Amino acid sequence: MANSDIINAEFTEAYGVAWQQMMDEGVKAVKSNDTLSKIDQRDVQIAETPADVVFRVDKVTLSRYRPLTKKKADVPPVIICYGLFGRQTMIDLQEDRSLVRNLLNDGIDVYVVDWGNPTRADQFLTLDDYINGYLRDCVDYLVGQNGGKPISMFGICEGGTFASCLVALEPELFSGLSLAITPIDFVGDPDNFWPGEGFLNKWAQNMTEAEVNEIIDTHGNMPGALTGAIFSSLTPMASMTKYNLGLARLEGDEAATLNFLRMEKWIADRPDHPGAAAKEWFNLLYRENRLTAGTLELGGRTVNLGHISCPVLNIYAEQDHIVPVSCTKALGKHVRPKLYREIGFSGGHVGVFVSRKAQGVVAKGLSDWLKETQNTKVK
Repeated sequence: MANSDIINAEFTEAYGVAWQQMMDEGVKAVKSNDTLSKIDQRDVQIAETPADVVFRVDKVTLSRYRPLTKKKADVPPVIICYGLFGRQTMIDLQEDRSLVRNLLNDGIDVYVVDWGNPTRADQFLTLDDYINGYLRDCVDYLVGQNGGKPISMFGICEGGTFASCLVALEPELFSGLSLAITPIDFVGDPDNFWPGEGFLNKWAQNMTEAEVNEIIDTHGNMPGALTGAIFSSLTPMASMTKYNLGLARLEGDEAATLNFLRMEKWIADRPDHPGAAAKEWFNLLYRENRLTAGTLELGGRTVNLGHISCPVLNIYAEQDHIVPVSCTKALGKHVRPKLYREIGFSGGHVGVFVSRKAQGVVAKGLSDWLKETQNTKVK
């Protein structure tokens, strides 16, 4: 066979493969578009577990989820604290992917903090205002409702940092501290980051204090849209292709498409972060790493993580590109070993709560830990 014939045969085969792949992707896209055309906005609801506001201070509210079962676990009430960079609605994305529902179905009394919608009027609120002010007020209310007895705190991401600080400052108020995807050491172990890990840390640490302040002072607060753009830039290819390749790969699966849209709805609902608190978050923590250095002061008091005296559960995501594993696991260096426990989840930052696998690992792990370490009958 002549060389030209071989080349033509190889070209024909490659062309056929490429054509088939194109056709397959086209069929997937048609299926996805057909499914999308049938979905109404009313189908894409999140955070539908019923809850009632029981306490309010300024824009901040504390809500209690209504029980879903008559059984009652012998554990103190749990207050969930999310951060200011997003919404706590992620913990209740949909009925079959809801940390809240898993806890309620186990008879646990669950409360959640909602920071509201900060505006320019809130730009001078500091970390101390949120931790020693609003969060402490919510905890004091719940301790009062619990007959003056300690309660359990579950902090997520930035909210986990807030929770850790408050538990260290006021240990007598807490029977337990559980955390998920929470930065404690804001430097971590950069020499051993996997590719794609720790970009946010490096971005913040390569800026000067003046540069951080200028970004925030330009707006008064740190705009939610800017925060969203920063997070998207950490995974550029995934962010650019999720609306075409990502949706097409769902092949019109209605349940998967609804889950995708609910995630997008949560991502789009990103409030502004109060300016003064954002400056402190990036300058004092990301740039200067004061929390693990033992030099972070709130309300004139130094935060010493060694003062945490209750049982601690620390949940981390092994593929977390926003909060590196080493930044989260660092808490174990400050808490007495007999009080400290970890759960590693094989997934990413958000997957800890919204993936199907997480319901049996993270939610169950948290519930089991609460029943084991917070049992009021034992105490």
